[in-house]
Amino acid sequence: MVFGARVRELRLKLGLTQEDLATHCGLFRTYMSRIETGNANPTLTMICALADALGVTVAELFPDTAPPAPARGSNRKRGNTPSRGRVR
Repeated sequence: MVFGARVRELRLKLGLTQEDLATHCGLFRTYMSRIETGNANPTLTMICALADALGVTVAELFPDTAPPAPARGSNRKRGNTPSRGRVR
């Protein structure tokens, strides 16, 4: 589950509309929709406002997920040890 889906799940549990939640957070309903569909990335301030409006901690807004994949070209991806800055 991604962040926006978690926000939607919690909003629906409380019986709130997107308009209700958006108003409480000082947002436009269209922006709330974009957050829930993953088309907008809220700021940390907005994440805190969402958590407050939904009655949860910030951590509870983020679903348990697998650790992120290593960055592209990462040494861990290939199983090599880091070069520690040396040129090969």
